[in-house]
Amino acid sequence: MRLKDKVAIITGAGQGIGRAAALRFAEEGAKVAVADIQQGQAEAVAGEIVALGGEAIPIFVDVADRPSVDAMVQRVLDEWGQIDILINNAGILRDARLVKMTEADFDAVISVNLKGVFNCTQAVAPHMIERGTGRIINTSSVVGLYGNFGQTNYVAAKAGVIGMTKVWARELGRKGITVNAVAPGFIATEMIRSIPEKIAQAMIEKIPLGRMGQPEDIANAYLWLASDEASYVNGAVISVDGGVVV
Repeated sequence: MRLKDKVAIITGAGQGIGRAAALRFAEEGAKVAVADIQQGQAEAVAGEIVALGGEAIPIFVDVADRPSVDAMVQRVLDEWGQIDILINNAGILRDARLVKMTEADFDAVISVNLKGVFNCTQAVAPHMIERGTGRIINTSSVVGLYGNFGQTNYVAAKAGVIGMTKVWARELGRKGITVNAVAPGFIATEMIRSIPEKIAQAMIEKIPLGRMGQPEDIANAYLWLASDEASYVNGAVISVDGGVVV
């Protein structure tokens, strides 16, 4: 078991990539804080893990709200006494072309997808620094590298996540903490399923492997970065996208 006795917080773990990561981490021996703004979904995933013989707790969190994040971190410390891994996976979409995008939709995506990553990392970092060890994994996106039509807010946030990852790799690496990012391509999640079939098919045609990725593909990348096998990987952005060129 690659994560035996490790404690992981995974945000946005109630569905999609986060759920797959929570189940995969538990399978590898981690104790998992299943954190999500949808309490019911968090409880369901934590229940799945426990039913399979793992250890998990569901936690409500709004990553855009710092008191909520601080409460999440304290709950995990009260429960298990340590935090070894943080997966900043929570995210939302509010797509529109530049001329149609509302200020509210821009702010909402930046608050969750960018500020939320800052909030969670800043809340967890002092504990990891004190222990001299830790793994922080941020979820960016292939569009954060290449841009995408109709996603000014989302692309800005995901590009910002890459920038923060590189800063934190420099700042925290000397403290024994690695900070890396994963840039998923088009993954078959609830987010993608809302896209019209014609657009989805056009996306698939751009992927050399000829298919969308599965949540487990991203979960496996998270797992590797969280494991001892990636102990010398720091400040990296790993694309898991089937070779797509946006």
